[in-house]
Amino acid sequence: MTNAELQRLTEQWSQKYFGRDFVHKVFFNKRLKTTGGRYHLSDHHIDINPLMYTEFDLNNLRQVVLHELCHYHLHLLGMDYHHRSQAFKTLLAQVGGSRYAPPTSKAKRNVKRKWHYICTGCGVEIARQRRFNTHRYVCRRCGHHFILKN
Repeated sequence: MTNAELQRLTEQWSQKYFGRDFVHKVFFNKRLKTTGGRYHLSDHHIDINPLMYTEFDLNNLRQVVLHELCHYHLHLLGMDYHHRSQAFKTLLAQVGGSRYAPPTSKAKRNVKRKWHYICTGCGVEIARQRRFNTHRYVCRRCGHHFILKN
């Protein structure tokens, strides 16, 4: 799908679902990795992640575009366009847009490594996401130092 086809589809969906014209630009932005799309407040253009169409289907692309169009139309009407606002949530539900974009193959998975420590005094095991200095910190139960388990 080209940017011209995306522009034409966005204009059609804007008229069909919102009853308002989309008069700005929309195009694919291959630099987007973890998000489905992005609405720019400054010049009102919309970027769409091309993986929303290539890895999924046209229906998924439509839902992502409708999500961004909700931001677009609410902002231009002077209403609260943020995700947390009730106006946004209501409008998104009315038009059938997706609240979240599905994860793509390019999105970084947050696999957090756990560091496991054992207290030398009482034997309690703790898990942390970050490594810490076992000589500096002590157990809050007994005051002994920890040793790294893994």
